[in-house]
Amino acid sequence: MASAQLDLTFSALADPTRRAILARLSRGEASVLELAEPFDMSLPAISKHLKVLERAGLITRGRDAQRRPCRLQAAPLKAVADWTEHFRRAWEESFDRLDEYLQEMQEEEEDHDDQKK
Repeated sequence: MASAQLDLTFSALADPTRRAILARLSRGEASVLELAEPFDMSLPAISKHLKVLERAGLITRGRDAQRRPCRLQAAPLKAVADWTEHFRRAWEESFDRLDEYLQEMQEEEEDHDDQKK
């Protein structure tokens, strides 16, 4: 994924309202009114959040008669998951090294205790 697209995705995900909207859309499409229902904010404010999500490629808006349902587009989220995977592996390697170190310390302590007996 291009860096610019990843920047757009992270920027869109930085807001809790937008993350909540994406969580709602993960259960299926919804209208703007349905998406706005749980929030104490105006429809124009919700529309601004939707425009950010749309610009980041995280949602699309269709047309169904008078209704314009929003749908989740998960591809950018997969790119974020792929990007963060590198760091998860690095953390796991750090934890493995820490685990080995603690095990060595425990064995040394057990040897020391055995020598005292």
